[in-house]
Amino acid sequence: MKFRVIVSLFASVFVTLATVQPSFAAPSGSNAQADAVITDMAQAFKRGDRKRLTALLPQAKGHTLEPWAAYWELKARLDEASSQEVRAFFNRYPATYQEDRLRNDWLLLLGQRRDWTTLSDEHPHYRMRDDRELRCYFLTIELLEKGPQAGASIADEVRKNWMGMREADDGCTLAADRLFFTKQFTALDIWRKARLMVEHNRPRTARNAVQIVAPDAANVVPDAINNAEKFLAKHIAAPQKVRQELVVMALVKIATTDPDKADKLMRNKWQPYLTTEERHWVWGVIGRQSAMRLDDDALTHFARVAHDKDLNDDMLGWKVRAALRAGNTPKWPVVENAINAMSADARKDPTWIYWHARALLARKKVTQPIQQEANAMLEGIAGVRGFYEQLALEELGRKVTAPARPPAPTAEEMEVAKRNPSLQRALYAIGMGLRSEGVREWNYATNLVNAEGKAGLMSDRELLAAAQLACDNQVWDRCINTSERTRQVMDFEQRFPMPHKDAVVARAKTINLDPAYVYGLIRQESRFVTDARSGVGASGLMQVMPATAKWTARKIGLTSFTPDQITDRDTNIAIGTGYLKLVLDSFEGSMPLAAGAYNAGPSRSRRWRAPNDGTGPVLEGAIWAENVPFNETRDYVKKVLSNTTNYAALITGQPQSLKARLGLVGPRDATAPAENLELP
Repeated sequence: MKFRVIVSLFASVFVTLATVQPSFAAPSGSNAQADAVITDMAQAFKRGDRKRLTALLPQAKGHTLEPWAAYWELKARLDEASSQEVRAFFNRYPATYQEDRLRNDWLLLLGQRRDWTTLSDEHPHYRMRDDRELRCYFLTIELLEKGPQAGASIADEVRKNWMGMREADDGCTLAADRLFFTKQFTALDIWRKARLMVEHNRPRTARNAVQIVAPDAANVVPDAINNAEKFLAKHIAAPQKVRQELVVMALVKIATTDPDKADKLMRNKWQPYLTTEERHWVWGVIGRQSAMRLDDDALTHFARVAHDKDLNDDMLGWKVRAALRAGNTPKWPVVENAINAMSADARKDPTWIYWHARALLARKKVTQPIQQEANAMLEGIAGVRGFYEQLALEELGRKVTAPARPPAPTAEEMEVAKRNPSLQRALYAIGMGLRSEGVREWNYATNLVNAEGKAGLMSDRELLAAAQLACDNQVWDRCINTSERTRQVMDFEQRFPMPHKDAVVARAKTINLDPAYVYGLIRQESRFVTDARSGVGASGLMQVMPATAKWTARKIGLTSFTPDQITDRDTNIAIGTGYLKLVLDSFEGSMPLAAGAYNAGPSRSRRWRAPNDGTGPVLEGAIWAENVPFNETRDYVKKVLSNTTNYAALITGQPQSLKARLGLVGPRDATAPAENLELP
């Protein structure tokens, strides 16, 4: 009966909304024919059609997006271009995103060519400074100049950049090779990079690392990775460093797909032949993979590691997660010790600050100094900016409220934003359908340079004005992202806009769905871009998959639905909210479980909760969310719930609780209605 009521309500409230498209004023001198030239060049650039680009470039002269056209043409043949051509481009388009983008591309090419003199000369003019490989080239120059006298800070920066890069790159690999040659990197530094790349299934990058430390063994790496079990079977144990490390890599590879098998191999054969550090690393990978599978024995694997310091931050993070979900009461001492073992940078993450404070407060005896320390941690992150910031606020006894709105940008501030050439080009590109190019230019103008286009940061007032310019043009994703960059002031209505408010709120309330939850989800799914399309085919405001749309349309009574309607705003909202309501009901009203199901599929959300036999623990919603195995979905669930809480504060004007929305997550209630197993 309940389901029939929902269908009836959907059928009755399906209304057609007037479609509102962003309007972008075309600058003088631009017309449809000129725009077509730019579009043609964009497509030719993606195809790598150099001849077409060169032929069309003269027709782009004088167009608002001429710098893009010139960039595409020169970038396509940069490997053959002369230095004079490149510098002529810089002089023709000074202080533009395209100038700095081409300089970034050129500097990378100079690094690959080992043209250190030109690289050094051009470095001061480079504004973005956000390319890790290029940064490694600059550090290599310092290493070549200073040799063994180079400071430890250079080695630390190279290590951080190199370890954080998964793809095979030349710049950081070169810097690491140089540091190993000067004995500022140890062999263990290099082998740990190789192990990490095996964990992330990057065999080529792993091989490049081994080439530094053991060039004769580099050709064996593919065999150790691609045929790990056979490799281990045909190699006898031997106290030889290179062979041991190849064994470690093979064990790591097996552990990433079958931690139980790796556990048996370690206990039955390999553990005695590895060093303490090597054993700990393998057990750390096994523990992490078991924790990601939500296995009950994850902490048993981690317990074989005597020194948490032998684990990296990722392993320690999963040890914390496993300890949090170890029962109705988390294993707080394990949580505390694992977080203490993390690097200084990792411990700054609000995630671990929050759980560290909770672990301190859960000690058997909480002294006044301990209470003060925990409260100081929570106060340090408490606020409305994100998931753990909101939880910290509630832990301190305060609710989530919308902050007072700052004064709106003045006419003068708005005029500065409107005159910004990069923002003008970005809006024009987005209006033409060149969203990727427009977003990149907008991000450059608001994230990497100041209002004058020079290296630096925009002020908060300048960011608010730029965000408002995007809002006024209904470019909601740039409105939100730019407003989020303010440091001291916060405009909630910019950060959490509500396009189509009357229709969304009315539709949600009619089917008993929290409108704040709908907005929280749309904000995370599409940033209100009506024609958004994901890499896997999800479309529209609520990012609905074609098969899901067809199934849901039938369930909610949209008998006239056809696949081409999926990006229609009205239809997308109707189907998206309909599906969300069905998912939420299927998970007994649990917002975190439903958000996880919306992103990763209902079957996964079912697997990630406690077994239905009633034996599993009942977890805080925050603990369940933190243990979601997929990085994307874990981040998604937390952001949707955080967004929802902030939207509720805006919509109601009343203090809100994130904890109340998270609730508890445990085995399915035996008295609940039957679960809808049809959900796609």
